[in-house]
Amino acid sequence: MNSLWSDSEAEAFPGDLGQRIYTSRLLGREKSLVLHGGGNTSVKVTEKNLLGEDETRLYVKGSGWDLEHIEAAGFSPVRIDRLLKLAKLKQLSDPQMVNELRTQMTLASAPTPSVEAILHAILPYQYVDHTHADAVITITNTADGLTRIREIYGDNVVIVPYVMPGFDLARRCAEQFATDVRKNTIGMVLMNHGIFSFGKTAQESYERMIDLVTWAENYLAKQKAWVLPESSEKPQAKPLRRELAALRRDLSVTAGFPVILAAHDDPASLAFARRDDVAIISQQGPATPDHVIRTKRVPMIGRDSKAYAKAYKKYFDENLPKSTEPKTMLDPSPRVILDREFGVATAGRSAKDAAIVFDIYAHTMEILQRATLLGGYKALPAKDIFDVEYWDLEQAKLKGAGKPPFAGEIALVTGAASGIGKACVDSLLARGAAVVGLDINASISSLYNRPDYLGLVCDVTDEKQLAEALEKTARTFGGLDMLILNAGMFPPGCRIDALGTAEWGKVMRLNLDANLMLMREAHPLLKLAPNGGCVVVIGSKNVPAPGPGAAAYSASKAALNQLARVAALEWGADNIRINSLHPNAVFDTGIWTEEVLQTRAKHYGLTVEEYKRRNVLKTEVTSRDVAELAAEMCGPLFAKTTAAQVPVDGGNERVI
Repeated sequence: MNSLWSDSEAEAFPGDLGQRIYTSRLLGREKSLVLHGGGNTSVKVTEKNLLGEDETRLYVKGSGWDLEHIEAAGFSPVRIDRLLKLAKLKQLSDPQMVNELRTQMTLASAPTPSVEAILHAILPYQYVDHTHADAVITITNTADGLTRIREIYGDNVVIVPYVMPGFDLARRCAEQFATDVRKNTIGMVLMNHGIFSFGKTAQESYERMIDLVTWAENYLAKQKAWVLPESSEKPQAKPLRRELAALRRDLSVTAGFPVILAAHDDPASLAFARRDDVAIISQQGPATPDHVIRTKRVPMIGRDSKAYAKAYKKYFDENLPKSTEPKTMLDPSPRVILDREFGVATAGRSAKDAAIVFDIYAHTMEILQRATLLGGYKALPAKDIFDVEYWDLEQAKLKGAGKPPFAGEIALVTGAASGIGKACVDSLLARGAAVVGLDINASISSLYNRPDYLGLVCDVTDEKQLAEALEKTARTFGGLDMLILNAGMFPPGCRIDALGTAEWGKVMRLNLDANLMLMREAHPLLKLAPNGGCVVVIGSKNVPAPGPGAAAYSASKAALNQLARVAALEWGADNIRINSLHPNAVFDTGIWTEEVLQTRAKHYGLTVEEYKRRNVLKTEVTSRDVAELAAEMCGPLFAKTTAAQVPVDGGNERVI
């Protein structure tokens, strides 16, 4: 591992806290050191308080912040004198400790300090860094890990047996550090947990961390346990969308709520899932207890979630301390699934959660394999893992956690690059859904850069492209719950006596046939939606009230409307709802340029603003208005409604 320190970059971060921010970000760039909020850093700074008195404060990483992107606001300033006094107590519960940390901050708006704040405070160095370095974790998670760590580091580090993060760990480190520290000590290894480095400057502490981790990497390389063999594994060519959707449904039923299921068939994932000994090496516990909340104790092998849940309940019953307060049992569904066909799949209540689980498990796979090459992987006993999984602080988070209405659900929107389609994407994302947008416009791919959005260039009139889009949807998110049929075209006005067969066919192909194909191909996935499937058809005012010169458009929309009604009759037994919206005069879309608006308004002798409000309510209808109602139709307010046709037009005299 190489140092990323740059003198020129460091100059842009003045002051003790500035230097702390800079080196924290350097650590955060190295994913083999910290992942998704893991690890923490601190700096001790003497500042004047409101009374003009000198006061030493510990600026420690706050809860919810990631080292890679941390800013000054991500550090919590805590009075260090109080922390040092707390460290001398014989006992302090974790809830009490958190209360003390929060009440001793000098900035009320700062995030809750790391639970390891007291540990950072007792170390007699200005800068302290802590990571969960893969190389160190690999070595500590072996049968003779302690011997190997001593061999690598000698008295350059203080070695502390595993203790769960919190007050007890701080006390144990304080005691051991006081007796084991030597003149050349530059760090501390917490067995099965991670590694600390410290120094007088941010650069010294950071580069000591790099050195300590490099020693571990070099040791693994010397033992031929660092470089893993390259894999040539190839993914299955056959479609897996129905199987993934069925698995997602089973996981959701077991969990008690919908989940996102992301499948990964990259060579490394496939190679691990297809190992002959995967049933052994994958079932020995997480790389570090810090990961157990995200990834659970062990992954599920195969697709039997009921058996996994049964084993989880047995684990819970056997490890729950009888003398403690009752604990809420976490959902017994797995977070990681290993399967020879699709490789590694990860589950979460959101696409972001599922992505985090995979990032963590990708590193866990490397750790497991390297430890196996080193002589055999050995995790902590089940009780230690249980204690973290059902930690009071994590239980408190669960009780206080809320979720958006569409958390864990997946929506697909056609014609999603602009207008009503894009507004639908926004409304669904805002409600917590993972969203797939289809459009022939290439901009759909870069519409958003976030884990819960997938933009696919797709000609919806092409059956093969539709099937590929649904396959990609299932592999990315696990299935499909909501389908918004929005893609369509409104051709230039043309009377029937001048309407060509080719133009008629073009409109029918997009406005009607494409929707039939997509509904047909999506049905097996919608049928497996944990809360029931939902289809919303973006129709038109022209269904109940057609106008002259729009024969192809009106006929196609009317036929689509009838198709939706028949689908409602046929699919009700599958717990799939189909409802339609009939918008009119939605002017914030691509076809309504300023020039067109002015021309049409002039035709009616109106201003543009008057023309936009040419309806019973004298109001303008926007894409967002349509999208918000479309999203609501997918939610609980319309849970008992199907085959409805709702106008979104401000009131049209011809319809009324």
